[in-house]
Amino acid sequence: MTENMLLGILKDAISTGLLISAPILIVSVVVGLIISIMQATTQIQEQTLTFVPKLIAIAVVGIVASTWMLHMMTGFTERIFEMIANITR
Repeated sequence: MTENMLLGILKDAISTGLLISAPILIVSVVVGLIISIMQATTQIQEQTLTFVPKLIAIAVVGIVASTWMLHMMTGFTERIFEMIANITR
């Protein structure tokens, strides 16, 4: 295994991880920002008010994007196994 191959695997792993986590993180940030703006305008400082909508939004995005996330993880796993098979030859 060469350095270039190892760096390629590391780059692929990081980019796959970022792509998989991006939808959930983006929705969480957007919902948090919207709730924070609403709290600032209404001057309601309730901590649970931010938690529940974020939890619901993350659950919805997780359900909607789960097939795509699974497809991305499966593709990464297949690429890793193909590299392992090519190393032993």
